[in-house]
Amino acid sequence: MVSPGGTDARALLEVGDRLLAYAEADGATGAEVVAIGHDAALTRFANSEVHQNVAESSVSVNLRFVLGGRQGVASTDRLDDAALRRLARSAAAIARVSAEREDGVALPDPAPIPAVAGAMADATAEATPELRAEGARAVIAAADAAGVTAFGSFRTEVETLAVVNSRGVRASGSRSDAHLLTVMMGPGGGSGYAEQAAVDVTAIDASAIGREAAERARLTRDPIEVPAGDYPVVLESYAVGDITDMLGYLGFSALAVEEGRSFAEPGRRIGSDLVSIWDDGADPAGLPLPFDYEGVPKERVSLVDHGICRDVVYDAQTAARAGRHSTGHGLPAPNTWGPFPINMFMAPGTASRDELVGGMERGLVVTRFHYTNPVHPKLAIVTGMTRDGTFLVEGGRVVAPVRNLRYTQSYLDALAGVEAVSTERRLVRGMLGGALVPAVRIASWTFTGTTRH
Repeated sequence: MVSPGGTDARALLEVGDRLLAYAEADGATGAEVVAIGHDAALTRFANSEVHQNVAESSVSVNLRFVLGGRQGVASTDRLDDAALRRLARSAAAIARVSAEREDGVALPDPAPIPAVAGAMADATAEATPELRAEGARAVIAAADAAGVTAFGSFRTEVETLAVVNSRGVRASGSRSDAHLLTVMMGPGGGSGYAEQAAVDVTAIDASAIGREAAERARLTRDPIEVPAGDYPVVLESYAVGDITDMLGYLGFSALAVEEGRSFAEPGRRIGSDLVSIWDDGADPAGLPLPFDYEGVPKERVSLVDHGICRDVVYDAQTAARAGRHSTGHGLPAPNTWGPFPINMFMAPGTASRDELVGGMERGLVVTRFHYTNPVHPKLAIVTGMTRDGTFLVEGGRVVAPVRNLRYTQSYLDALAGVEAVSTERRLVRGMLGGALVPAVRIASWTFTGTTRH
């Protein structure tokens, strides 16, 4: 496949083969090449006007040079022979002065990579500035109709990846994604948020995203203050996405378990029966990825099954130490973070959104979280703030917008308190990738402070 920027998966494989030969000629006992091409474009809008369109095409080549139990990693953005030879020499020099690893350096063996449906959409690869501007105009039109002001961005991207190693791995392919988000500001301190992610840019409904954010911005005008304390909450999908993202970052990694900083223990209950979470790079409902950055096919991994911890994700190094096999969750070397789940899913429930809200006598609806940071990784205690749409519920009805609140909350306690889950799910973007998640109602959430906004 050739992207608009000219990145060709076969060409990247050929670069990998050449670089592998140079590394072996320089004395490598093993080597791994990761070549990544990015063709990305972004259209931004602010104050209800499109003000910027930028595009970038880039290629990076990463070499892991293995010398017995040592490794050196170097990278370049040039593909000519002189640059590749220099890259091999640099990685070799780093390896020779690096400390010997007690556990050695694990490179995966080749494995068949099954075809993954829906990872690539030509419409996204061929998206024009005019297409993104049209989406932005639809969002702005919704803002104008509600008397609020729109800010946001519309991004389209193609990633082409090739992985080659000295043990016979040769994996390549392309994937696409598109992402539209908007924040709208209205009179009286009103603000609203909405986003949509998709493999195929034509699946994004810009008008619907605009109407959703505009309605929140209109409804949050002149918010009232409520005291800090424990409240039942309905978390919209955007907020739930933060929970799955943070749990993936803190605990669903084999390295976190190995280092004793993870909450995950097989058989341990961490959620109600309504909570099931898994990672699946082959599911076209998410943002599919056939293989990881070590060339290993991605497996479906059950993380939480009806509230019970089941497994975590592995890369080649953590799998070798644990006597397991990689689940296809490796990141490019040098990687001190370990493997991460980047294709998360949470099971839907049976409740409509009205039923989620109607089940609270007095509580809060939270659209999304902002500035979230871990306080205690082992307990998954996180602090953050609400943003762009927080509402008071009384008698099962939304009665008023609320000023933003700060919280300090164990996300494990939150999962344990899940009382109802929506049938509808939404694909959202986070720091680890994409997550397809529902909205949920939780029995109690601890808010520790109030704000003026």
